[in-house]
Amino acid sequence: QVQLVESGGGLVQPGGSLRLSCAASGFTLDYYAIGWIRQAPGKEREGVSCISKSDDRTYYADSVKGRFTISRDNAKNTVYLQMNSLKPEDTAVYYCAADSRVTRLRVGESSYWGQGTQVTVSS
Repeated sequence: QVQLVESGGGLVQPGGSLRLSCAASGFTLDYYAIGWIRQAPGKEREGVSCISKSDDRTYYADSVKGRFTISRDNAKNTVYLQMNSLKPEDTAVYYCAADSRVTRLRVGESSYWGQGTQVTVSS
């Protein structure tokens, strides 16, 4: 049974940093592409960042390039999203997601979802 459990969200001031974690169980990280999808109130889901299962290639939405970094620890079966220089427009619920196809994650779609963690960027 695939499970994804996020942690690390919260309230941060503009320009601040947060690190999200996603602990995966029921599969190993080399079996699915894995990443982060966010959804802000009244907006469509957005694929934020993901890692392909085959070659560790990473992908980022244009809106977060240069500010966010995705990484994974295979020994801990955990994926991280380091978010720096946060902006109010980064405010959203962030979901950890896993799918056999990284192309789906990039467009905000996924077969498996975590419960989500709220990130609020506000002064």
